[in-house]
Amino acid sequence: MKEGYEVFQILPLKIRDMITNSRLDFAILQEIRLRTGQPVILRYGSREYFLSEHQGLTVKKENVHIFTKEELRQALEYISSYSLYAYEEQMKQGYITIRGGHRVGLSGTVVMEKDKIKSMKHISCLNIRVAHQVKGCAAGIYKKCSIEGKMMPTLIISPPGCGKTTLLRDLIRIISNHGQTVGVADERSEVGAAYLGVPQNDLGIRTDLMDGCKKDEGMNMLIRSMAPEVIAVDEVGSREDVDALFFCAYRGCTMLATAHGKSRDSILKNPYMKEVAQKKMFQRYVLLDSTGKPGSVKKILDENGVELYD
Repeated sequence: MKEGYEVFQILPLKIRDMITNSRLDFAILQEIRLRTGQPVILRYGSREYFLSEHQGLTVKKENVHIFTKEELRQALEYISSYSLYAYEEQMKQGYITIRGGHRVGLSGTVVMEKDKIKSMKHISCLNIRVAHQVKGCAAGIYKKCSIEGKMMPTLIISPPGCGKTTLLRDLIRIISNHGQTVGVADERSEVGAAYLGVPQNDLGIRTDLMDGCKKDEGMNMLIRSMAPEVIAVDEVGSREDVDALFFCAYRGCTMLATAHGKSRDSILKNPYMKEVAQKKMFQRYVLLDSTGKPGSVKKILDENGVELYD
């Protein structure tokens, strides 16, 4: 199955045709934004493009394709296999994860019940985040963040769309294949892209996946059931996440995680992540640059925030 096939299958027919005619390389396609009554916008490589019926990808706003209500209806039917109700629990989180680990963000009218999100209706915008499996992209980082074949506690930091999940996935594969048992708490099904419980992405031969549950619960379950040497988790930052990180670390697990941010200092503005840094849970901080190329590192810091050099 060629890369991007799952994304291609959920697009409205007319948009599929335009993308086919544009001969896009799905390996560098990051995002497709579909807003009712607005131009289709693609994040391709490190640039933003509009979609045109006659020009394909274009940076000009003239004669571009406008996303319609009918196309929105088509897309939602394809995404949900004609049963949007079956995805109600995922929709409460603001997204639906499709086969392949691609995530479709949703926005519309949120329905509340007793101060909790009950459902979402009148959906008007979709943000398709394209997941990529780039084997080998983390090889250089693994060398700098491991000692004698053992991974050091590492936090990967970057703004959205810079490849941190792709990098995390490949690090998990490398660590696992090099001899350490890895437990992955995959709340949004983006890391392993599990289908019927089986990872569709290559996470290595010694990796156990806890898919579809909250990160903190998944980490705690892995500790109790699978005895991992390394615990890997994507996008930490809440109080519950941090409590679970400490729970695992105090039981001898090496923590491997990602977080949103532009720098180590930026994540310290989060009081929970500040506690993580102060207690020196992580010995390495990997800061990614904004090129959009997985594995492209801006700098690596030690536990004290001092930059490491070759």
